[in-house]
Amino acid sequence: METFAGHTLPIVYKNQSIKSEHVQTRTRASAFDVSHMMQTIVRGKDRHKYLESLTVADLEGMDVNKCTLSVFTNEAGGIIDDCIISKLREHVCIVSNAANAEIVWKWLNSKLTSGIDVKLERLIGRGLIALQGPAAAQVLQPKVEIDLSEIEFMNTIDTNIENIGLCQITRCGYTGEDGFEISVMPDRAEDLMNMICDHDLVQPAGLGARDTLRLEAGLCLHGHDITVNTTPIEASLNWTVAKRRRIEGGFLGSNVIIDQLKHSPIKKRVGLIACSAGPPAREGSAISDPDTNVGVGATTSGNFSPTLGKNIAMAYLPTSIATDFGKKLDCHVRGKKYEYAITRMPFVKSNYYFKSK
Repeated sequence: METFAGHTLPIVYKNQSIKSEHVQTRTRASAFDVSHMMQTIVRGKDRHKYLESLTVADLEGMDVNKCTLSVFTNEAGGIIDDCIISKLREHVCIVSNAANAEIVWKWLNSKLTSGIDVKLERLIGRGLIALQGPAAAQVLQPKVEIDLSEIEFMNTIDTNIENIGLCQITRCGYTGEDGFEISVMPDRAEDLMNMICDHDLVQPAGLGARDTLRLEAGLCLHGHDITVNTTPIEASLNWTVAKRRRIEGGFLGSNVIIDQLKHSPIKKRVGLIACSAGPPAREGSAISDPDTNVGVGATTSGNFSPTLGKNIAMAYLPTSIATDFGKKLDCHVRGKKYEYAITRMPFVKSNYYFKSK
C-alpha cells in the first residue's frame, strides 16, 4: 500500500506480483479499485456549452450514452488534466485524475459565470471499480439486466447490478483491454468489489499493473507524459480534438492547438522499444542521437513490458524524427547508454469491444 493524492492505495495484492496481475488482466480479468478518481456531475441547460469552452470535446455532436477521452486545456493549450466525459440524457459525468482533483474542482468552479445555467456536483466517496480483461463481459453479464453485447467501447448506461443497485456502467478502461468502469454508491462499493472478485476468472489488481498495462497501451499519465506545458498535439492526442472544434475553436488555447494541427509542433510524444536487455529507461532518462551524440529529448514513462518481454518507454522528441520509425537512439540509464528504437504505439494491440458489422 502507498499514499497517493490523499488516499491509501494498493500497489500489488498479497501473494501476487505486478507481473502476475498484468498477465491476469491480459488473459482473463482483473478488478481495480479506482475510487480515488474524481467523479463530477454537470447539470443545467448550458452544460454542453460550458464544457466545450474548457475541453476539446464536441458535446453537442455526441449521442446520448456516449463518452469520450478528452482534455481540459489552459490558455496556452497545455493540458490541465485528461478525463472521460460521458453524455447522459439529463447530465454529463466527468471522471478525472485524483492527483489533480483539487486543482480541477477549483478551476471548474472558477469558470462558472453569472447568467449561465450550470450546476456542478462532486461525488465525494463514490466508488469506481474497473473490471478489465478479455473475460470482463463474461463475468459481468449474469449480474446485469442488460445485454452487454449491445454496449460498445466508449458507451455508457445506467443499470441495476444484482444485489448492488443502480450503477453507471461505462465500457472503457485504461489498460488497452475490453472492460467496464462501474460507478457505484459509496456504501455498495466494497460489496461490488467482493462480488466481482468472487468469480473464478477474476483477481484484484493494484496500481503497479495498472501502470504497466496503460504504458503498453500507449496511454498517457498526467504529470508525466502530459502536463500543463504540453498540448494535445504535442502529446500525439490529435484525435481528441473533435472535427467541429478544429473549425470553430472556442475552447481555451484553441488558437495554439489549431495552429499546431495545421503546422505541426516542434516536439511530439513517441514510443521507444529496447533493442537489447538492460534496466528500463524510466522517467527523466536523457536521450541522444548516436549519429551526432547530441541530446534530443528525455523519457516521460518507462518500464518492462511483461507482454513483449522488453523494456519500453515514451518520450518527447523533435517532430523531425518523431515518425522515423526504427531509428535507433541512446537512452542514458545509470551512466550507461542503451539502444532503443522509435516505434508506433500502442506497443501492444488494443482489444476494445465493437459490435460485428
